[in-house]
Amino acid sequence: MLGLPSSPQAAPDIQGFEELAETRGSSQGWQPVSDRKIRVGIIGYGVCQFGAAFGFQDHPNVEIVAVSDLIPERCEQLAKACRCSKTYPSLEELVLDDQIEAVFIATDAPSHARHCIEALKRGKHVACAVPAVFGSLEDAEELYEAVKESGRTYMMFETSYFHQELHAMREIYRAGGFGKLVYAEGEYYHYMPEPIPSFKDWRVGLPPQWYPTHSNAYFTGPTGGSYTEVSCMGMPSVIEHLMPQNNRYQNPFGTEIALFRTSEGGSARMAVSWDTPGFSGEMGRVRGQKGTYYGQYDGLTNELPSLDRPPLPPTVGAGGHGGSHGYLTDEFITAILQERTPLVNIAQALNMTVAGIVAHQSALRGGALLKIPQYKM
Repeated sequence: MLGLPSSPQAAPDIQGFEELAETRGSSQGWQPVSDRKIRVGIIGYGVCQFGAAFGFQDHPNVEIVAVSDLIPERCEQLAKACRCSKTYPSLEELVLDDQIEAVFIATDAPSHARHCIEALKRGKHVACAVPAVFGSLEDAEELYEAVKESGRTYMMFETSYFHQELHAMREIYRAGGFGKLVYAEGEYYHYMPEPIPSFKDWRVGLPPQWYPTHSNAYFTGPTGGSYTEVSCMGMPSVIEHLMPQNNRYQNPFGTEIALFRTSEGGSARMAVSWDTPGFSGEMGRVRGQKGTYYGQYDGLTNELPSLDRPPLPPTVGAGGHGGSHGYLTDEFITAILQERTPLVNIAQALNMTVAGIVAHQSALRGGALLKIPQYKM
C-alpha cells in the first residue's frame, strides 16, 4: 500500500495527464469579455499537483490572492507555481478571506463535497476537480442544495468535456446533426497495478464507478442529458489492492461496465477499469438518429458549425488531459464574468457522478436494475 509522501516531489507520470501546450489556432480570435480580474484562491497541491495545472495563474481575468495545502512544503510549492505570496494552512481558513471571490478545489476526492459546501457557505464561487461527490447520495443532495441556496457559480472540471472529439460531438448535437442519441459509449481505462499515492490512501481499492465522470461525459457532454436507470456488471480483480479484504471500501472490482438508460430514451455503455493493461485514456463515441461520431462525423447533415474548440487567451495553454485544462478554467472564469451558468454546472456534475454511485450499487447486487436520482438547473 502506497502512503502519502510528506515532502514536495515532481508529479508522477500518470496516464492521461500529458501536457498539450498548444492547439491549432488556440488563441486566434480571442476577445476578452471584461477587463475585471476575479480574485481566486487555490486549494490543493497533492501528487497530481492539480492546484497549478489548470492555468488560473496565467489567465488575464484572474488574480490569485492566496493558496492552501495541508502540508506546508506543498503549500510553498503551490504558492511558487501560482506566483502568489499569501498562503493559508487549510481550506477552512482560506475561505474566510473576504478578498477571495472564487476558489478552485483540488483536494482529495473524499473531501470534495464537504470542501465545496464550506466554500459556498462562505459566499465563494466554486470550481472543483472530479468527482463532485465520493460514493454518497446524501452528499450529492447536500451539495445540490448548497449550490442552489448560495446563488454562486459552481463548476466541476470534467476534462472530457473539452476533449476535441467530445467538443465536436456537442457542436454537432446542438446543430441537429445527430438527432436524439440512440446509443453512446464512454470508456475510462486507467491501469493501476499499484494505486497512485493519495491523501490517506483514498485511491487504494477505489470502486471504478465512484470515479465515473471521464466515461459518463460521453453522453451528458454532447446532450446535456442524464442517466435514468442502470444495470452494472463488475469483474473481480486479480490485483491485490482491488481485492475486498485489502481496501477500506470492501470493493471486489477492478472493472465495472454500466449499461444505462438515458434521458432521451436511448442506451449507453460506460466502462471504468483499473486492472486492464494496454490502450488507455478517456474516450467515447455516439450513434444518433441522423448520424454517428466514431472519430469523425458520418451522417445526414451536410452543413455543420466549426468543430474547433473556442479560442483561449494567448497566455493560457491548453494543458493536460487532452488539452482540456485551459478551456475549463476559461469557461469557469468567463461564466462568472458573464453571470451565466457554466457548461459543467451542478446538475451536469451530479448527473454524471451519481449515476456511477448507483452503478456500483448495482454491481454489488449482481447487475440489478436501479433507478438513478435526477438533477436539474
